[in-house]
Amino acid sequence: MAHGLQSLMATGTKVWLDSVDPQIVAEARGEGATGATSNPVIISDLIKTGRFNDRIAALVADGKDDPAIAWTLTDELVRHAQREFLETWKRTLGDDGWVSFELDPLLEDVGAGLSRAEQVARYVDLGKAWSAGESNRMIKVPATPAGIAALEPLAAAGVPLNVTLIFTMPQYIQARDAVWRGARTRSSLAGFKSVYSVFISRIDVYTQQYLPGLSAAAQGMLGIVNAKRIWAENRAFWQAHPTPLKQEIVFASTGVKQPELDPCTYVAALAGDGIQTNPPATTRAANDPQRTFSRQLDQLPPAAVLEELDTHVAMAPLEEVLMREGVEKFVAPQRALLALIASHRASRA
Repeated sequence: MAHGLQSLMATGTKVWLDSVDPQIVAEARGEGATGATSNPVIISDLIKTGRFNDRIAALVADGKDDPAIAWTLTDELVRHAQREFLETWKRTLGDDGWVSFELDPLLEDVGAGLSRAEQVARYVDLGKAWSAGESNRMIKVPATPAGIAALEPLAAAGVPLNVTLIFTMPQYIQARDAVWRGARTRSSLAGFKSVYSVFISRIDVYTQQYLPGLSAAAQGMLGIVNAKRIWAENRAFWQAHPTPLKQEIVFASTGVKQPELDPCTYVAALAGDGIQTNPPATTRAANDPQRTFSRQLDQLPPAAVLEELDTHVAMAPLEEVLMREGVEKFVAPQRALLALIASHRASRA
């Protein structure tokens, strides 16, 4: 019987690492991971290790400014991970083996003073630029109003897409429909690939904070139920609109926020299909040789729990709060990354 990550993948789940650390990527690929994703926090954490000090110094010496250094390092780290997973991408004919590259979070910074049209245009330009000439690079776009508006032209241009910061069904549907409208204008759907990253644990943090009166049976279940419902909707839509490659749900934010929970709470509940982008610590916990997983993705909690959640949780204010917090957590790490690079520059002055 398979154990650990092999057991998880045997259920039908794809495991993509929430890291582009070259050491972690190589280790996880050896254990069966088939993709990866990046964001500014990951890049910052890598810089803090000191392993890239010489590379930063060389880029400073080349005359690059702080944003250029940040994006050069991100590009290099993502490209390294792409090489690690390229064989998987080739073997699956483009259905797996992807590495996600997140577009500039500062486009969502209200302090930047960009109009909606300017944001959309920048998303489209950057998405095309960062995907040009890349085989297994997926462009990550947030499910903000500007991000969603950019999806149709990006999909029409043939850009593989990872729509991130999805918390609710309406967000998912808006994003999926925009991607599909763009894809249908292409001369061929060959190579068309999109994934939709549904965030899990932050939803349960929200219900604990704003809905403490939920029963013990319902508290902590909304993130899982919401993700399973979106997964089922995604499966039904693409079964009705078949494409050569799978258009998949990514289960993101799967690291538990409550220390008393099993670190694999979400991993186990969502096993069976789709993609999990698990943080390194969650991946290590899932790879415990004592663990086995079984398909749970089709299983919902009892009807009474579903009724309680549907009755007492209003999803519109949940989306508003979590998107506001999500955008803040989207922008702040990029600013922190630039500040970290600036400090490296100052230390060499």
